[in-house]
Amino acid sequence: MSNSQYNEQNEQDELQKYLEEKAKQEQEKEQEAEPLSAYDACVLKESARIHELIAEAQKKNMSDE
Repeated sequence: MSNSQYNEQNEQDELQKYLEEKAKQEQEKEQEAEPLSAYDACVLKESARIHELIAEAQKKNMSDE
């Protein structure tokens, strides 16, 4: 992996972490304001899992190159 690819991956990882933290903060704010329905909670949980899987796949793809 070239240095520019490594830097780009680091930037993507940092952005992903930032976005996940912001989403978590927003979710906590919403939960304080009004309880989530079981459906909404399930959707948020599965959405977070999908983002985790995408991030893992991107990392694996970058390490394979």
